[in-house]
Amino acid sequence: MKAKKISALLLAAAMMVPAAAPQNVMAAEEAAAPKYIFLFIGDGMSYPQIQTTNYYLSAMADDGDEILTSQSNLNMMSLPVAGSAQTYDSTSFCPDSASTATSIATGHKTYSGTINMDEKMETPYETIAEKLKDQLGYKIGILSSVNLNHATPAAFYAHQASRNSYYEIGQEMIDSGFDYFAGGGLKKTTGDEGDKTDLYELAEEAGYKVVKTQAEAEALTAEDGKAIVIDETLADSDSMSYAMDLEEGEWGLADYVEKGIEVLNNDTGFFMMVEGGKIDWACHANDAAATITDTLALDDAVGKAIEFYNEHPDETLILVTGDHETGGLTIGFAGTDYDTFLTNISNQKMSYAKFDSDYVAGYKENKTDFDTVMADITELFGLQAPQGEAETTTQADSADLHPESDETGSLVMTEYEYNKLKAAYDETMSRTGDEEEFGQEEYLLYGSYEPLTVTITHILNNKSGISFSSYAHTGLPVEVLAMGAGQDDFDGYYDNTDIYNKLAALTGVE
Repeated sequence: MKAKKISALLLAAAMMVPAAAPQNVMAAEEAAAPKYIFLFIGDGMSYPQIQTTNYYLSAMADDGDEILTSQSNLNMMSLPVAGSAQTYDSTSFCPDSASTATSIATGHKTYSGTINMDEKMETPYETIAEKLKDQLGYKIGILSSVNLNHATPAAFYAHQASRNSYYEIGQEMIDSGFDYFAGGGLKKTTGDEGDKTDLYELAEEAGYKVVKTQAEAEALTAEDGKAIVIDETLADSDSMSYAMDLEEGEWGLADYVEKGIEVLNNDTGFFMMVEGGKIDWACHANDAAATITDTLALDDAVGKAIEFYNEHPDETLILVTGDHETGGLTIGFAGTDYDTFLTNISNQKMSYAKFDSDYVAGYKENKTDFDTVMADITELFGLQAPQGEAETTTQADSADLHPESDETGSLVMTEYEYNKLKAAYDETMSRTGDEEEFGQEEYLLYGSYEPLTVTITHILNNKSGISFSSYAHTGLPVEVLAMGAGQDDFDGYYDNTDIYNKLAALTGVE
């Protein structure tokens, strides 16, 4: 099998140049209210995702002089105000996306899995996007790298007891009358039983221009009116491709933001919510490389907003936040002690999802032998089979002794790692795909993911000095980064409901 080229995002990481430095920040601070509002939500993105991505870029740019240095490589890190938001919901301190997006969009807590409804499932909450459109006449854009009727985008226009009511959410999306939707395809377009009118057909009947090719998206203008733009090359679960899997010329999230600015820009104002949804999916799967590249994709989209800000500094507000953290991502791993080898991540050539679809499915169908699989793993992830019988030992650590790791950053696996990989291969080859429950040890090793694939990423992550503690969400606070009109209101440590409260106060909506 022919390997894909390493993602341009990974190859060119060290050459990444942030958008032009923001101008006239003081003037923006003095603005009475923002006319143009960008709200970027990295689903599953907290401080660990941002910092890992930043350190990765610094590692790739290191000049090798044995003196470690780093800088703020990301556009989002240039935003001058940094706050933090707690993310708990009415169910858990480890909340879900529906409830946390509800908090951001409406200022209310609710149960995990619920979108803009109270805990009794009786009272719907009006969202900041709905209020800005109805009360101030702003144009509204909702963008996501995952499905447009998924939890986070839905929280800005829908009101459902369950985030899984995809068809009903799609109906509310159409009824919202919002001006620009762009990203992944809709889920359950004909309902759970496939017996309802297709949502895209309903959208066209409601006056939306439904766009499903990149050429049509490129040609879209404000004169086309309300638009729903679906990415032409849909990947896993009808989402946009992971950034590291994009083909040459294929649009990423930043391209849809740029088009959104073009079609939404007007003298009254606009609100644009942009979700980097696949950061979350990558973290659920413990895929550090896909996490980094999709964080970079969101950051590129932030760069487009900064370019717009530089043209309208007195009237623009940019916010970057997360709904929750996913995966318990940590910079540091027991096996590498106080060292990291982040450049190892660049050896991964595709996301876990693409490896599953393009390789693992074939292995299972063809009963491919492990040696053949191992050759693909070396080509696509850089991991190599053990060489010789060398034993790996680790020096004892203590509060007073912080030894450097004996690990050199080599991608040659130890016997321990190789045996774990072989056991995962055996488990993958034995699975039918219909499994719904897993034993404790099995789940801790693989989650609900393909055992072979998640073990590959675990080993590569760990050899890089990166580790995950969960396949689910965690209770970490998230960043709230701000620039522009009203930016200082977002300083401090507060609850995620206050993101809505501060936006509502700034814009005067009730």
